[in-house]
Amino acid sequence: MTERQDQLDGRAAAILLACCLFWGVQQVLVKATLPELAPVFQAALRFVGATVLLLLWCAWRRVPLFARDGTLWPGLLAGVLFAAEFAAMYLGLQHTTASRLTVFLYTSPFWVALLLTLLVPAERLRRVQWVGLICAFVAVAFALREGFVQGGAGVTWRGDLLGLAAGALWGLTTVTIRASRLVQVSPEKMLFYQVAVSAVTLPLLSAALGEPWHWQWSAFAGASIAVQTVIGAFVSYLVWMWLLAHYPATKISAFVFLTPIFALIAGALWLGETVTPTLLLSLALVAVGIVLVNRRAPAPLQGKQGAGACPSSADSYQIESYPATGATAAP
Repeated sequence: MTERQDQLDGRAAAILLACCLFWGVQQVLVKATLPELAPVFQAALRFVGATVLLLLWCAWRRVPLFARDGTLWPGLLAGVLFAAEFAAMYLGLQHTTASRLTVFLYTSPFWVALLLTLLVPAERLRRVQWVGLICAFVAVAFALREGFVQGGAGVTWRGDLLGLAAGALWGLTTVTIRASRLVQVSPEKMLFYQVAVSAVTLPLLSAALGEPWHWQWSAFAGASIAVQTVIGAFVSYLVWMWLLAHYPATKISAFVFLTPIFALIAGALWLGETVTPTLLLSLALVAVGIVLVNRRAPAPLQGKQGAGACPSSADSYQIESYPATGATAAP
């Protein structure tokens, strides 16, 4: 299919549901692998493998990756931010539950909204969007407070803060892409900057942290790395970008709200993680906040604008500022 669709069909809905389910379970899979493979080393293996797969894919599809197009420096910056995001996420999973970290990780849309307001004055937020940001702040405050208290999931504030940092870095990656020429390159090249820089920097970070590099893995650890690499860092991102190229971003973005819910369910069933009322309330507030921050402005009534007038940028602010950046799909 090459034409762009105005509505989601059954195939798109099924693919989106599968992606969000995988992204939610993936956090639990990473945490379950930590007893065998150190966190940053695990992330490094994932992106080294993904870089090789992407190079083979682009060679087969004849997608140019190294043509000069003025995107080198923003591409490297996006790659560094992307690598830092995953380092924070993997390290955070040592100190908190997968479900808690996912709640903090999915504060990314709020960082995007705040950063765009600061960097692009014309992208000012409407009142309802500020209410959404307040919901996010309250959710983070509730969840962080619980992380300082012994009991339930234990003292998790270190991992919680790393998850929050990962969400902020995800938002910075999104803003970097949106504010540069990267929005004009192919999805494959955009993704290549991120996975290739991660493949170079994460092994160096792992070595600097003194992590052990074990090469004798159990069948579970080997399968985990294979799934994280092939499905997580390669297939799911390419599928996400294909969906964004063929369906409205405002419609497919709603499915992303399911990812933290899947992570919470998987963490409870697989790892026996504690699901506290505070965590559920925080998750609900994050979901409400995302909806409000990304709520469309009402369309101006025809005839109320003079000849040649156009809606203000605030009126045209849409959710595309968050999910339409393709390669910044959920970690």
